[in-house]
Order: sequence, then structure tokens, then C-alpha cells
Amino acid sequence: MKNKFFYAALLALPFALYSCDKKNDAPPVDTDMDALINGIYRPLQTLSSSYSFLVESATETTVSFEDPDNAPGPLVSLLDIRPDNWYAVKVFNRLYSSIALANDAIKQIEEHPLSASLTQDKKDLLIARAKFIRGYNYFQLVQLYGEVPLILTTDASSIDKTTRKSIDEVYTQIVSDLTAAIEKLPEVDNANKSNPSQLAAKTILAKAYLTWGSKPLSQSDVQSIASATSDPAKPAVDNDKLQQAITYANAVINSGKYELLPNFNKIWGVSNENNAEVIFSIHHEGDGIDAQGNHQTHCGFTFPTDERAEPHIQWADITLENAIPDGDARKSYSYVTSVSYEKSGDAIDTLTWPLSIVRPGKWIHRKTDGTNLADGVDVQLNDIDHIDFRLAEVYLIKAEAEFYANNAANALAAVNALRTRAGVATLGSITEADLQAEWGYEFAFEQKHWINLVRWRTLLSSVLTKVPTYEYYKQPEYTDSLTFVGTTYNGIPADPTRFSFYKHINKHLRAKVANIKGLNYRFPIPTAEDGSSLGIAQNPGY
Repeated sequence: MKNKFFYAALLALPFALYSCDKKNDAPPVDTDMDALINGIYRPLQTLSSSYSFLVESATETTVSFEDPDNAPGPLVSLLDIRPDNWYAVKVFNRLYSSIALANDAIKQIEEHPLSASLTQDKKDLLIARAKFIRGYNYFQLVQLYGEVPLILTTDASSIDKTTRKSIDEVYTQIVSDLTAAIEKLPEVDNANKSNPSQLAAKTILAKAYLTWGSKPLSQSDVQSIASATSDPAKPAVDNDKLQQAITYANAVINSGKYELLPNFNKIWGVSNENNAEVIFSIHHEGDGIDAQGNHQTHCGFTFPTDERAEPHIQWADITLENAIPDGDARKSYSYVTSVSYEKSGDAIDTLTWPLSIVRPGKWIHRKTDGTNLADGVDVQLNDIDHIDFRLAEVYLIKAEAEFYANNAANALAAVNALRTRAGVATLGSITEADLQAEWGYEFAFEQKHWINLVRWRTLLSSVLTKVPTYEYYKQPEYTDSLTFVGTTYNGIPADPTRFSFYKHINKHLRAKVANIKGLNYRFPIPTAEDGSSLGIAQNPGY
């Protein structure tokens, strides 16, 4: 049975950057305190699929077919991202909504008279959960938007909602919240991966220290490259912070509480939720039940009963699939070439060029661990929990930190652990390219890619060097269906009936190359959800 972590009474608050100085006439009781904490997670339930459109579509790997080209998803895919883009707006504002709820919960648990009815252990646990999510939220914000305001109180007279704090100040707060949470959280909650735990906090700290130790770009750094078409130089790393990343990663790996599942395919799907590889997830029951359902489940395969209907997001080129060696267990779930719809009269949908491009398959709602969809499902169900962190990522965090700290042997061992699980030959030595490729093989369509490219300072080159090699880019700009006459790929003739599909991908790939600039190392500071200004200084170039 699915867990019920999110199903206590939840606070209904507007999604905007705000402070919350709550004055209740009726004091909360014990269950109300639990509800305060559970309410912190509700804004995050609305974001599980939104990250796909930011951190996947804004790279060389995917193209968005969501609605017309002036809709939010395609605009990200075209790298025409503005402050009113719904995905940038939604992520920013709802993370701050969650932060405001965390601040309010901490204040009430610490100060409300009836909180005296709680045991000290219960108070400590609830506050630790609030701080865990607040630290998690600020980590998301600083990676996507750079310097952001730090709001840590409900006292309206002392809140500064517009001053952007330095990268170091934000990371210091992230570390402070997560380390404070560790002291009072249980070591692990393997029955419910949506509950914060010590090891989940240590996982996020490992990733935060890896990112912080890689010297994130400052506002002035981005200003200097805003109109540039080449990546900024990579600075010397901060070894002390990389060592912290290694220490926290080792603590998680060596805890014995998680495992790399022998079968990569067993990570995915409702029947595999809370498996031994998952460290932290956002719980979903589906549309109309939780805040929004995990639409990541259908972004890559939106219309299972409609052959050839393009999904909201799909891979940009066949070379992405071809890069993973045959026999690698990660290939068939990351790049799905055939899906059968188990319903009488419906054919197998072969998702291959030139009719289509292979689809991201990890989140397809499967009837079994095979390739069949659930019988009778006309749209992809959205009740799969969103996996934010799993043990494989901790191995790669460790590998990357070890590599840049000049401990290549330790990096190699961590990478080879994943390759062994995938059923491919281990490496005898490791290069930076090997490490980066392994991230791509392991975490295809898991909302890590843009964040990785920014950390590695390869965001621009990834678009400018790879996209021009894609088959759909190499063709002339499509003007009419006659363009397709005589066009082949691997000996297969193009299909003129698929003109709109070819034209769409061609347009998006050419726009990525034309529009990519240094400013894309950040997303714009957005408007509030009602379209009004938040009063925060804009990121360079927007």
C-alpha cells in the first residue's frame, strides 16, 4: 500500500514569495503540529515534473512537444526563457512557499503554548524535518537561480524578501539546516522514503559540498559571460569542501542501509517504490488526490493509445541512445524503442527513427517489469513517487569529488560499481569524460543533466558541439514536405507524412544552437505567480 506521509491536514497558502506570521485563535494540538510539518511538502508535490522542463529541455538532450511553440515547455526547449515562463515561475515560488511553511512550523512548535503538550523528542523531530526541507529547498534554488534571498523567520518586520545573498551565504545556510536536522532525525526510514532521515540529509550534504566545492558562478561571473558563446574557465576546486562531500558520501555508502539493486529495472514503478536503492522521494498518489501527481510519468510517453503522437518531452537524437553500449542494463529503460499497449486491437508502438525518436522510459507506468503498459490505461497515470536521490547518485558524487581531489583510484572504484551493476565491462582507468558519461548513462531523464553541465562548466559546449551532429539538425531547414524526398538515415527513407515532426525537432535544435549563451547558466528570476514583480534583481542577460 502506498504510504500516507502527505495525508494529514495540509495548510492552504498562496504560492508566492511571502512571509507567514500566523495568528491562530485556536491553538494547535499534537496532530495539528504534524499537519504543519506535512504541509511543508505539499508545494513540492507540484514540482516533480516541472524540473524536467527546466533541467532537461534546457540542454542538448531533449525537445519539448508540449503545446504550441509559445507555450512554457517549448520556450525552454528553444532556449527562449523569460521571467514569466511558467516553469521558472512555478519552481521558484513554490520552493519559497515551502520555505515559508517551514519557518512557520518551526516558530509554532518552538513558541506556541500548547506545544508544551509535545514531548521534547517529538518537537525535535518535527523541527528537524522542517529544517531538512528548508535546506533542501535552498539547495534547489541556489543551483537554478544563483544568489537568492534567505528568509528564515516569520517576523515580517525583519524579513528582507529582495536582497540576494551571496552563494557562500546560501550554502552556509543549507549546511546549517541539514546538519542541525541530522542530530534529531532517525538514521533511516526504509518503510517510507518520503520521510527525512539522517542518511538522506547526508546525501544532500554530499551533493551540496560537491557543488559548492566546484566554485559555483557568482552574479558577476555570469554577468561577464552573459552574451558569450563559450563556457567560462573551470577554476581550481575547493579541496576542503570536496573532502566533506567524500566524507558524507562514504557515510551513506558504508551505512549498509541502502544497496545498488542488482536489477536496474527494479528501481522503477509503483510496485518498486521504497526499494532499497531509494534514499529520498516525493510521494505521489496521482491527480486529484495529492497536490498534482507526478507528471514526469507521462512527459516522455504522454499518449499510450495514440501511435506516433509526440509526448511532451522526448530525446533529441538517436545518438543519445547509441552512446550507451548494447548490453548495458540502463539502456532499455532509459531509451525505450518499443512499447506495447496491452489492449485488444492495439499494435506495438515502435519508437524509432524516422517515424519517431526513442522515448525516455524510466517513468512509463508499467504493468510489470517488462515493456507493457497497464491494461486499459488511456493516459499515463501520475501516481509514481518522484525519486529525488538514490544510492547510485551517491556513488557518482563520491567519484566526482574523488576525481577532482586527485584520488583517481577511488573515483574509478565508485564508477565501476555502477558499471558492474549495469553488466558492462569495468574501466581500467578513468578520465573526466568517462566520469561525465557515466552520469549520463545512469541518470538519463532523472532531472540531473542541466545541473551537472553547469557544475562542470560545459553547458554551452554541450549544445554547440553535439547538436550540429544530430541527424535532425544536419538536414536543411525544413520548409515543406518535399524536403524529405531522398532523405535517409541508416538506409531508412524519411517519411513525408511525418513532416510536422521533423520540422519541429529541426526548429528546436537550430534554436538551441542559435540561442545558447552564457546567461543560460542561470534561469531568470521570475515573477510571482500572479505576474507581479518580486522586486528581486534580475539575473544577467534577462
